Amino acid sequence: MKKLLVSAVLMMMFVLGVNAEEQQKFSPEKFQADLEQYITNEAGFTPEEAAKFFPLYREMQKKQRVVYNKMRELFKVPSDEASSKRAIQRRDQYEIELRSIQQTYHNKFLKVVSATKVYKSIIAEDKFHRHAFRNWGQGGHRGGPRK
Repeated sequence: MKKLLVSAVLMMMFVLGVNAEEQQKFSPEKFQADLEQYITNEAGFTPEEAAKFFPLYREMQKKQRVVYNKMRELFKVPSDEASSKRAIQRRDQYEIELRSIQQTYHNKFLKVVSATKVYKSIIAEDKFHRHAFRNWGQGGHRGGPRK
């Protein structure tokens, strides 16, 4: 009886350990799916609106990712004043480029869904990312903010 009980306890600990490890692994696909579901709910998209909105949204994200990757190069602290000045100017240009991408896609979004829903989607995305970053150090992403 004791062996059975010890075996059951060990098995349960193993299963809980594996489950905890799986929860801590970041899945970009799950993150994207959770983000899109959250935006859909918060903005009140119909299935038809979501089908029009999210291909454009993913296209925007792809273009933004290119700029973010360029910005990562600027994390190295420059060694002199001239290098620092160039880094500041490049960073400013990248920020302007990101805003330009957003503006372009916001105008595209307005052609497929109402302005109110576009606005709600922007707020939802910000809220989702804030929540995700807040929880990042606490065992990973958990599916978006609570209401």
